[in-house]
Amino acid sequence: MDFYCPKARLVVELDGSQHFEAVHQAKDSERDAQLAGIGLKVLRFDDRQVLTEVDAVMAVIFRVVEERIKR
Repeated sequence: MDFYCPKARLVVELDGSQHFEAVHQAKDSERDAQLAGIGLKVLRFDDRQVLTEVDAVMAVIFRVVEERIKR
């Protein structure tokens, strides 16, 4: 996990280029399912997106945090 917000039960993953390979995608999918199984929400952003679209990435994170805290 790159970031974890326990109050919102939110995991944020920042994925490098290796995560676009089939082997890594399968592992990521399995791990995301395991985390979802214990009530955690996983958001994934690729590194380039974080560097070039930081406002959009932060907007998604803030929206999800607000939604999950209100529950």
